[in-house]
Amino acid sequence: MKVVCLGGGPAGLYFSILMKKANPAHDITVIDRNAADNTFGWGIVFSDKTMDGFRAADAEVVDEIEANFHHWDDIDVHFKGQKITSGGHGFCGIARLKLLEIFQRRAKNLGVNLVFEQEFKDPDDYAKNYDLVIGADGVFSTTRSKHDAHFNPRIDLRTCRFIWLGTKKKLDAFTFAFKETEFGWFNLHAYRFNDEMSTFIVETPESTWYKAGIDKFEAPESIAFCEKLFADLLDGHSLISNARHLRGSAMWLKFNRVLCERWYKDNIVLIGDAAHTAHFAIGSGTKLAMEDAISLSNVLNSTDGSVPERLARYQAEREIEALKLQSAARNRMTWFEDIERYVQLEPEQFAFSLLTGSQRVGHENQRLRDPKYVEKFDTWFAQKCGLPAKPIPPMFTPFKMREMTLVNRVVVSPMCTYSAIDGLPNDFHFSHYSARALGGAALVVTEMTCVAPHARITPGCTGIWNDEQESAWKRITDFVHANSQAKMAIQIGHAGRKGSTMLAWDGIDQPLPANNWPLLAPSAIPYLAGVSQLPREMTRADMDEVKAEFVQATMRAQAAGFDMVEFHAAHGYLMSSFISPLTNQRNDEYGGTLENCCRFPLEVFIAMRHAWPAEKPMSVRISAHDWVPGGITPTDAVAIAAIFKAAGADIIHVSAGQVSKDEKPIYGRMFQVPFSDKIRNELRVPTIAVGNIYEADHVNTIIAAGRADLCALARPHLADPAWTLHAAAAQGYNGVTWPKQYLGGKIQLERNLERATQLALNA
Repeated sequence: MKVVCLGGGPAGLYFSILMKKANPAHDITVIDRNAADNTFGWGIVFSDKTMDGFRAADAEVVDEIEANFHHWDDIDVHFKGQKITSGGHGFCGIARLKLLEIFQRRAKNLGVNLVFEQEFKDPDDYAKNYDLVIGADGVFSTTRSKHDAHFNPRIDLRTCRFIWLGTKKKLDAFTFAFKETEFGWFNLHAYRFNDEMSTFIVETPESTWYKAGIDKFEAPESIAFCEKLFADLLDGHSLISNARHLRGSAMWLKFNRVLCERWYKDNIVLIGDAAHTAHFAIGSGTKLAMEDAISLSNVLNSTDGSVPERLARYQAEREIEALKLQSAARNRMTWFEDIERYVQLEPEQFAFSLLTGSQRVGHENQRLRDPKYVEKFDTWFAQKCGLPAKPIPPMFTPFKMREMTLVNRVVVSPMCTYSAIDGLPNDFHFSHYSARALGGAALVVTEMTCVAPHARITPGCTGIWNDEQESAWKRITDFVHANSQAKMAIQIGHAGRKGSTMLAWDGIDQPLPANNWPLLAPSAIPYLAGVSQLPREMTRADMDEVKAEFVQATMRAQAAGFDMVEFHAAHGYLMSSFISPLTNQRNDEYGGTLENCCRFPLEVFIAMRHAWPAEKPMSVRISAHDWVPGGITPTDAVAIAAIFKAAGADIIHVSAGQVSKDEKPIYGRMFQVPFSDKIRNELRVPTIAVGNIYEADHVNTIIAAGRADLCALARPHLADPAWTLHAAAAQGYNGVTWPKQYLGGKIQLERNLERATQLALNA
């Protein structure tokens, strides 16, 4: 093949090396607009695992890199006068210029034609004369912009400013440092990349940058400002810039997050930052680019299909991995952007939150990397929770709300079972809830329990509007209290416009074929246009009746022996549909502004709080994101949570979605946890996190990092009622209470787990 690489950075050079190595007959030219020794930035970081992958592709290049890199295992976090160190991370740093020199030398030796200081403007001109054009020209790619409509890049200009400097201060660890100024907080990302130099990236929210007047600084002033800010780490060393093309405040950049819908067009293909970017907080931009090069070289040197077909395989192979890494980088990037959210945390938790901010690394992974660090952290966290000074998995620490103390942080999430008749809990519900209480969870939350027959979602939904239902619930709570340490919470709600539907397994959200009951909603908008029943817009008299039903249900919950009440204001049910502008289009005092939209739900909650004993807690479940333009956003969710917090809510149960069928959620592990994190740490209110939390490590990490105070698990508890007991055994933790009737099973389980561990070690 006759190939031209537009761009002589790591992506283009590494690709040319791999292609030429795979087939010396390839005619490959690399063109770069800069001189061979002209580069921006100082050092590049790779993990040990990444280096192993590069070695498999070209050992000679890796040998040269390893002869010139600086390796370290530790991460130091400097915050509020403390330095917290965690080890076992396994990174290496190399000077960007040295890496380019290695690539350039290797490429020349293989016969690649390198052309420097030559501009390229139109990739189509090259496409006529080459079999393949590689767009390796970075985040501001000319190749991409020529066919912008085809590649369809989603470019997100982020909110922080950063300056990329170097210093002769030899840092011993990857260093994060945080400094509070009269203008706001500044962050440092720094690491040593050879025997002489360290990279020194200073970052701050743009609002802080403006407050400090940096937008008016010349280059020497910016450098002097950073030197003064981090003087304690520099030990008298100066900071240096190699950004020859940048002047004044332009030295402070903003990160462009790029992701293209398509990575190739005919015989033009994008690679590295031209196709996707990853924030420097995770240090993976060059890694992504080089792994792109490996994949692209492999598919092009195969014999399967035409060039466009091979390029399609390249995108399919790399796109998922790029998305995963971008997601992790986005999580870590937004952690730094939202630094003001976390500075109230104590240094120990602040550091743990930072280390796990990408959500790729959790409590267990940290423990494998540095057992002593995690043991020290877990001991600190246990003491913070009022326990003796010894390491305890964070998920097994207690949590108190008013006079209710939970023995651990695991919650059985409310899950509709659609098994009641006329709202009456029966033997199925008794078995269902008692099994999960015996299974070790600290708090068991009922499915949405409806305040009236017309408030049900389906004919199979439970209720608490009559004496018989109250007694049935009391039978369950009495058993749970007598036979376990679990507490029982009842989730009280009203289906609103989502009511009068078939059981989920018969047709989810589909209206009943007969015997429908009339529906109420803030506005006369059906849930499914042309399918669902049209609800009636509520009058003030309707509101008074519904409020009285909620209050009566709350009083019955007290009589039934529940420890906590949860007010259901999520998922598009009645209270949620008042809050969301997608479903509330009223023009009276109950519609319009967010405050007005919350007015009726707040009125109901306050009435419930007055009816509920002062010593018992109440939670509110909200939808923190409608996933639809014009709907509730996470920023709105903070304001909503603040309203209920002020009215006496003890904890906010943070869910999302199910308000509109037009929603487009972004799924993934723990995908709703960031909403809980935002509400908890901006508002300083306890939260319950939900959303694809299914491992004990997820719970330990979320609790340890301060992203929530409790974790609610749904499907894991459907599959395993004793999920919490099994999680304790898997972690070798004996501090949970098993029902005495099941102690034989505990002993057998622990033996089996120990045997499995020994077999794995001996394998």
